[in-house]
This record gives sequence, structure tokens and C-alpha cells, in this order.
Amino acid sequence: MKGYFGIGAEGISKAHNLGALMRTAHAFGAQFLFTVGARYATRKGRKTDTSRATNSLPIYDFENLQTMRLPEGCQLIGIELTDDAIELPSFRHPMRAAYVLGPERASLSTEMVEQCSHVVKIPTSFCVNVGLAGAIVMYDRMISLGRFAERPVRTGGPTTPLAEHVHGRPRLRHLELKS
Repeated sequence: MKGYFGIGAEGISKAHNLGALMRTAHAFGAQFLFTVGARYATRKGRKTDTSRATNSLPIYDFENLQTMRLPEGCQLIGIELTDDAIELPSFRHPMRAAYVLGPERASLSTEMVEQCSHVVKIPTSFCVNVGLAGAIVMYDRMISLGRFAERPVRTGGPTTPLAEHVHGRPRLRHLELKS
């Protein structure tokens, strides 16, 4: 899968929620983790991260939205249950993305939402746990952008194996620029 993604939370206050988010991000292949305005020391979240994600991934603790920095070309995607948000099953994930979730028992700040390229909602009746919401978004990204066999029409798994990827001819971009 090409591209990259990071995931984080604004105003998160429970260490076990951040630990679960970090562990799941590690499992789904995130390239970085972040918090914005965390209301406790992030190192506490590392205690509940049994995969020790921070040994493999950088974690950025931004004091506030004004100090938050993302890689160039990275789109900020807010995950929030609002009426006007795009439903996750209908959302096309950008190749370079940073997903931000809101704090427990609250929503993303208005300022954070204004910084987002898109706001996406998980189509549930009510909000789910921060760690679970992050896992659902990362799973959706993986199945949307990954290379998997076609789902069969009938119940069960695929009946034919995934075809081997065929690489095209090399593209010499420096020659294309001269044309």
C-alpha cells in the first residue's frame, strides 16, 4: 500500500484509551502518533500499550493546535459524529493522512474541525470509545487502500486466489518532464 498515515487525539485524558489507540495504530501500520492538548503526560498511555508502539513509531505531543505540525502534503481528517460529516463507508481515504479523534465525552474543537480537509463519521447510533473508533477508521483505510481478493457474491471467502501483481515498465520521470 502506498502513502502513509498517522493517528492521534485532541484533548485525550485517559491513558488506557491512548494506549489502545497506539497499540492498534502500530498493528495497522501507522507511521506516526500524535496528541494535541493531551490532559495528562503521554508516557502514561505507553503503560497500556502492550505492543510498545512508541519503540517503533514517533509520537508527537503538541501543546495546542497552533503548535501542531504535519508532514507537507498530509491531509488532516477529523473523526466526529456530526450530521454533515461524510459517512466512513463512502469516504475515499487520501494517500497521506493524519486522522484526529476527539476527547472522551466531548467533540473535536471547532478550531480543529476548521483545520480538517474532511470530517468523517462512523455510522453508529452514538459515539464509541476513542480506541475503538480509531481501530474502525484504520481497518477501513486498510481494506480501502490495500490489495485484497474480491469478496464473493455468496457467503464465505474468495474462491479464486488474488492474482499476482504485475509491475509495469519503469517510468523515467526526468524524460517525461522534457516532453
